[in-house]
Amino acid sequence: MSRDPAAEALVPKFQFEKLLNQDQAGRRVVLLGSIDDVPALLIAERAPFAADPEHLSSFASSLANVTNLGNNDIYKWYLASSSSASASADSQPPDLKINLFHPCTPQLIAKYSRQGIRVVTETPTVYAEHVRPYVLRKQAEGRVNWVFNILEGRTEQEDVMYREHGPEGFLVLPDLNWDRKTVTALHLLGIVERRDLLSLRDLKKEHVDWLRHVKRKLVDATLGMYPKLEWDQLKFYVHYQPTYYHLHIHIVHVELEAGATQAVGKAISLDNIISQLETMPDGKGMADVELTYTIGEASELWIEVFEPRRKELRDNA
Repeated sequence: MSRDPAAEALVPKFQFEKLLNQDQAGRRVVLLGSIDDVPALLIAERAPFAADPEHLSSFASSLANVTNLGNNDIYKWYLASSSSASASADSQPPDLKINLFHPCTPQLIAKYSRQGIRVVTETPTVYAEHVRPYVLRKQAEGRVNWVFNILEGRTEQEDVMYREHGPEGFLVLPDLNWDRKTVTALHLLGIVERRDLLSLRDLKKEHVDWLRHVKRKLVDATLGMYPKLEWDQLKFYVHYQPTYYHLHIHIVHVELEAGATQAVGKAISLDNIISQLETMPDGKGMADVELTYTIGEASELWIEVFEPRRKELRDNA
């Protein structure tokens, strides 16, 4: 494609009037303005990151105005500005959200590496005999110590937006992937205080009233922090499999771009969980249902549980 100098000269002449829209979690803006007194729309979207080794080797050192937002165990997160030769570092607003895992674990490396995805079906028997023992091992290895640090008041207390103490208590804080500014990209976490609920599999019919109470409080806390929001602009869901095994509820704005975190086979609506529990006999719960979800080929669960079962089923076919 050939360059057109006349077309290139138009962009610097754009006179901004108003912001029409900001979407894709804040990565695209639609601006109304004019060029030579003629109405114009300018749509700007962040380009993909360069992937060549030469650029990536200097990427971290080129960042400006690196500001830490939080630090808990191996997890750190920041705002930063892309470097620019034409502007001083102090004049650049932050345009990057940075997460740092240090020291990182082999499990985190596997999680964030490009990998194939599989659809698996977890029966109550597979859960009881294979998945739950795996979950208990991960908890014993200290995988959720950073959550306990928050619950016990050792870290991130300045980020806690709401807290209700007690055996059925919980707290609310921002998800580390949210920039804490873009309301339409809102992403909060409701983390329960009790430690007997490791995932949605531990929820039973007896928890229905408590779950309804938690949701009401999560709505109140969120609207209290962001009064321009309304209750029907919020979505509540639980991941399965979750990133960490301590029950937590995701609260997101309905306009948040539905990426992997909200995908079918990952996110399960809190309202749907409550409704399903209500239909169950007393004493029954989510451990008694069959769940189908997606899983990465580099994950421990795929390697240790589902891939061997797949091979066994294929060999017996």
